Amino acid sequence: VEDVIDVSKGDPGLSEQTMEALSKLSQDVHLQVFITPTCPYCPRAVRLAHKLAIASERIRADMVEAIEFPHLSNKYQVFGVPLTIANETIRLEGAMPEARLIQELLRDLEKQAQSDADAAWHG
Repeated sequence: VEDVIDVSKGDPGLSEQTMEALSKLSQDVHLQVFITPTCPYCPRAVRLAHKLAIASERIRADMVEAIEFPHLSNKYQVFGVPLTIANETIRLEGAMPEARLIQELLRDLEKQAQSDADAAWHG
């Protein structure tokens, strides 16, 4: 319900620094936030991922109930929640504050892009 309210307002409620960082994204990002129903920290992690998706057309965010989707939990080796998987390979563990999540996500996306460029170069 809170996501619907954010969309209707046109304001995801993120900091100016986060909005600026999101405007500089040069690639699409798919966030999958793994949760369980009893996890007290999971709602906050999901809300943040959804806010990022509301703020940027480059971000898509999904909530994945780990028990209901065991094939995905096994694929990404989910042993604790919340766990956010970005673009299939980046692991962000825990319910991080907004600034830290953005910092780690952007750092890891940059590393991933550099690694992809190196692989293409060495072809």
